[in-house]
Amino acid sequence: MSSDVSNRRLLDILTVLKRHHLSRGMTPQKLKEILEDLGPTYVKLGQIMSMRSDMLPEAYCTELKKLRTEVKPLDFSLVKEVVEQELCRPLESVFSEIQPDPLGSASIAQVHLAVLADGGRVVIKVQRPHIRETMENDIHLLKKAAKIMKIAMGTGDLIDFHTILDELWKTSQEEMDFIREADNLVRFYEHQQDIAYVTCPQVLTEFTTPRLLTMTYIDGIQIDHIDALRKAGYDMTEIGEKAAENYCKQILEDGFFHADPHPGNLWIVGGKIAWLDLGMTGHLSEHYKQLLRKAITALLMHDIYTLKNVLLTLGEPKDRINHARLYTDVDDIVSRYMTLDFGEMRLGDLIEKLLDLVKKHKIAISPDITLLGRSMITMEGTLAACSPEVNMLSILSMHMSSMIYDHFNWKKELIHRGRTAYASLDKSMEIPSQLSDLLNITKNGQTKLNMELTDADDFMKTFRQSVGYLVLGIVSSALFLGAVLLCMTELRPLIFGIPWISFIGFVLSGLIIVYLLYRILFRPKY
Repeated sequence: MSSDVSNRRLLDILTVLKRHHLSRGMTPQKLKEILEDLGPTYVKLGQIMSMRSDMLPEAYCTELKKLRTEVKPLDFSLVKEVVEQELCRPLESVFSEIQPDPLGSASIAQVHLAVLADGGRVVIKVQRPHIRETMENDIHLLKKAAKIMKIAMGTGDLIDFHTILDELWKTSQEEMDFIREADNLVRFYEHQQDIAYVTCPQVLTEFTTPRLLTMTYIDGIQIDHIDALRKAGYDMTEIGEKAAENYCKQILEDGFFHADPHPGNLWIVGGKIAWLDLGMTGHLSEHYKQLLRKAITALLMHDIYTLKNVLLTLGEPKDRINHARLYTDVDDIVSRYMTLDFGEMRLGDLIEKLLDLVKKHKIAISPDITLLGRSMITMEGTLAACSPEVNMLSILSMHMSSMIYDHFNWKKELIHRGRTAYASLDKSMEIPSQLSDLLNITKNGQTKLNMELTDADDFMKTFRQSVGYLVLGIVSSALFLGAVLLCMTELRPLIFGIPWISFIGFVLSGLIIVYLLYRILFRPKY
């Protein structure tokens, strides 16, 4: 884009920020309103930001989830122009009809119902013209203003704008590549083709390009339209249980899951659950799938030690880990949920608290895991909207039990346990010789004891601070007493009837006392 266009866009952004009184600080509600006023590009950025609780505080993520999904639709002449550019042929040679009014209009693309020349009904997803350039320019401007925004918003190190913007641009580029979304649809279909009650749109590859996605039309009922579904003869409890069961399969078995399963993306058609809009998906490696299974098992077994170790394995500590405090914090969170009846446990609340916990302990979690956490929270919200009596954690537990039963291999397990028992016996044979070596070392005075004091740094900081306060208190007392003694002499000149040096002593003593009171009463929090 030209510098004039960039300058105009920057002026628009500054006008919006000024209108919302950014200099007075930032709140979740204000950020949501600012993004809405800045236009479709920023709405999309806000929607992506809402999925990244590892970068933003939970209050901001919760508020940004409320951003509207519908934006002003494109003029149909522009839609026609994009379709013809992508297919390199007249629109009429491919489609006998395209409905001018879109089925939905979002920040990156909009969707239209169309009919192929052979009479087949399809849906076409058309990317907005110049959306990539517009978004790239906006992010470039935001990066330039990142430092100013941090100061003006008063967020300090609360929000790392550069990291967020880099992640948003990466995610947005992936969503703007419709070939990638088409691959997601194909892969999802392959994973679910043996599940009788699950379906998804089929891609028409010959009419699909990076800016145009053509897929089969699914005419159904949205999963949270309860009255319409019941009128059609559906059992809402069965729908909720099957949707949850299939979602568990996606994350625990397939390692490929729908990352935004809100009600608008799940429809019921012909007795099947149709998963729509796979522009945002998550991928879990075999390593992460095993860790996830271990975490769920540890949670259900109330195995705090294993759960703590899984959290450490899932992420990368950015600072020295206080293991005792981490263990206690995990125990506090899990114990609070173990007091509830199983049907009352809410997986979403638990995940949010665990995500907050890893941020508190400065553990950087993989984006795939964070995306999974937000996706699970969204899925639980969808279940609450259509089948409130269905419990996500209960379905997850049953699916885990079924997996263990189906994949349990007695022969393999016996061999594994036998090897473990042999290794333990072999090591136990070395204990007497090790004990003898320890006694000899101790007898010769060569024993060393390595200890790690929990919170030692905080303790030393508090200790030094207390000693400093004590020294200042002693100095203040000495100045005061010295000034009192000098008042009994004939020193001249006098200030307010007392010797000048006594006056200085009283002033210095008073200043030190005021400083100590300020530091004690308004001590900064570390």
